[in-house]
Amino acid sequence: MGSKYTKRYTEEFKRDAIALVDSSGKTVTAVARELGISSESLRGWYRRAKVDRGEGKSGELTSAEREELKRLRKEVREQQQTIEILKKATAFFVKENDR
Repeated sequence: MGSKYTKRYTEEFKRDAIALVDSSGKTVTAVARELGISSESLRGWYRRAKVDRGEGKSGELTSAEREELKRLRKEVREQQQTIEILKKATAFFVKENDR
């Protein structure tokens, strides 16, 4: 598991905690206290869930969009590396043919 300061919670636990806030009418702080978790954690999960349901502030990315962005950035990095390698290879072969 992570460091002794960071507990990892399952997605199911997070969903249940969020549902409890929605259904109980209690505050995030009250629900967090009942579950024995930090209110900052629960507030973060709750905010993320709202964004994913399309209820976030405009311009906030959903989890799916953030994942896609991460994947695309990685793809671009890999393509840039490939281009650099091809440029070097091309320069090498041009030099070889000039001999």
